[in-house]
Amino acid sequence: MAKADAADFLVEIGTEELPPKALRSLMNAFAATLAEGLTRNRLSHESVAGYASPRRLAALVSGLAFTQEGRETLKKGPSVSIAIDDEGNPTQAGLAFASKCGVDFEVLAREQTNKGEWLSYSAVEQGQAAAALLPDIVAHALNALPIPRRMRWGDRDTEFVRPVHWLLMLHDRKTVPGSVLGVPSGNVTRGHRIHGPGEIKISEPGKYLSVLEHKGFVIADFDARREKIVDGVTVEANKANGIAVTDAALFDEVTALTEWPVPMTGKFDESFLALPEEVIVATLTGHQRYFPVVDSKSDLLPVFITVANLESKNPDKVREGNERVIQSRLADAAFFWESDLQTTLGSRVDALENVVYQKGLGSLHDKSIRIAALSSLIAKQLGIDAEPVTRAAVLAKCDLLTGMVGEFPELQGVMGRYYAESGGEEAAVATAIGEQYLPRFGGDFLPTSAAGQVLAVADKLDTLAGIFVLGKKPSGNRDPFGLRRAALGVIRILIEKSLDIDFAEALKAAIVQQPASGADHGALRTELYDFFVDRLRRYYLDQDAGITAEVFAAVRAKRPASLNDFDQRLQAVAAFSRLGAAASLAAANKRTANILRQAEYHDSGKPDPALLDDAAEKALYEALNTAKREIRPLLKKRAYTEALMELSSLRQPVDTFFDEVMVMTDDEAVRRNRLALLSELRALFLNIADVSRLTPGPE
Repeated sequence: MAKADAADFLVEIGTEELPPKALRSLMNAFAATLAEGLTRNRLSHESVAGYASPRRLAALVSGLAFTQEGRETLKKGPSVSIAIDDEGNPTQAGLAFASKCGVDFEVLAREQTNKGEWLSYSAVEQGQAAAALLPDIVAHALNALPIPRRMRWGDRDTEFVRPVHWLLMLHDRKTVPGSVLGVPSGNVTRGHRIHGPGEIKISEPGKYLSVLEHKGFVIADFDARREKIVDGVTVEANKANGIAVTDAALFDEVTALTEWPVPMTGKFDESFLALPEEVIVATLTGHQRYFPVVDSKSDLLPVFITVANLESKNPDKVREGNERVIQSRLADAAFFWESDLQTTLGSRVDALENVVYQKGLGSLHDKSIRIAALSSLIAKQLGIDAEPVTRAAVLAKCDLLTGMVGEFPELQGVMGRYYAESGGEEAAVATAIGEQYLPRFGGDFLPTSAAGQVLAVADKLDTLAGIFVLGKKPSGNRDPFGLRRAALGVIRILIEKSLDIDFAEALKAAIVQQPASGADHGALRTELYDFFVDRLRRYYLDQDAGITAEVFAAVRAKRPASLNDFDQRLQAVAAFSRLGAAASLAAANKRTANILRQAEYHDSGKPDPALLDDAAEKALYEALNTAKREIRPLLKKRAYTEALMELSSLRQPVDTFFDEVMVMTDDEAVRRNRLALLSELRALFLNIADVSRLTPGPE
């Protein structure tokens, strides 16, 4: 497309302050849905870049066509036999179709199909001007944003995440006429609330970022603003002879709160360093979005870095204001800490009876008792001391009653560990309480202690079982109880920490303990097991560790009772699938399964060697007996890889058998004997996995 046929397009929605934790996702979604809308409406363009600040969402479209691409339309009319009479003249039906197309009858074409000949008319539909389409495209993109709750303002019926105050739509140097969300379009933006001069005219889209920054004191490019904050925080930390404690989410949130970021360093009273480190960090980051600072030994310094949203003429006043706020916050935290230490966790256990865990699932006290029983079962399966983990389970939820966790919910478990230690609980109990919620999110640390691992698994299993019993399992994208995350946490702990438990038995125990009555425990256990296996499949496929969908399906068919055993089988089948013999044996297994199914053979009898009269079937019989002797001890110690390697030696006798032996012979005794031989072949592989599933195609 010639440059004269396209130009840059800029759209900016000016709002009240947008939710900071969602700003980046809103920006990305707006750019993506706008690009989809342009493509859907046949408006060619080069790229779409999203921009955002606390008071705006914007997108810059490079090389947007001025006119929609035309398209050829084909209209199908009546059949020729109906449209033209015996004398070759158009009938009323034919003339009506021509009139509908706006052309003379003679212009119509004929189209030959397998159902006969029909009249048709092909025309090129001219594209509309982009200016006529853009307001609706923008409105659709905004309506498609992932906004859980929309709001209204004034006396309007329009809804958006925040009230909208201005709309800028500029294609080349011309304002695109129209309105979106009840706001008419223009060519002006607005700068910083304090530094900006009010309305700022944008003459052309390409100058948007530069004009807004230099005249309006707004860095609209989210990534550029974030980079400025990262660099500024690093410089301030260096000035304090320390290292800033940072994470990506905090940087994103601070970026979403500022338009003109100015990092500065503040201090707090050194006496507050006596508080648990997690409390100080939560106070600084959670409440104030400050960056803590540590020394070279990773010990906290009485220093923080804040990012102001203006260039103050008196920065010391800004610094002092932030220091006063954090002093008050830390003083509150110190009060909670000292008050909570007056009461041990053990003395809070009975009070858990007054806190409802979930309607239909009893109180937090009930949940604690269930977790303790489940923890004891799992500990015994693992052969570890059950006493510390059951004690930890009883105390695990008690910190939810403390003032500190009431103020900082994200510190549940963490504070429980501190209060357990101060109350004289043994170290294993305190550590387990601190690790009970791990992993909290994808990629998070796993519990390191044996008691912590057991408690974390038991806690999550109880949650999953309870919600499934209530019939509130996740559906679609909805997962209000975080069950998918909990299931993945259990999977990671059991597999990555090599905890070999009878998972099916643990699921049964978790379900049976739930207070909801009338549930079909067997059906629930199957349903919950399948839920875990679905998460397990995604766990392996996401790792790109050589576990294909076919390999997973082969092991899934066995439904191993232990997830650790499931993992060992997967690794073995994956290794087997890479052998030269794998394809042939997988195909033979599939063929065997089909023959047995079609013959409706379900017997478990052994083949009679006296009825073997073909050399190929005798060779297969001997090979099977040898393989059974070799793999029996391997299966006992779960040496599945070695067992499958041994079974790969069956390739030649199996191939020869199918090449030379007719299984479905007329002699019933011989036929059934050969079916028994194939049944043994299939059973031998099924000890490990259904390798027939390694072969694509219908079963």
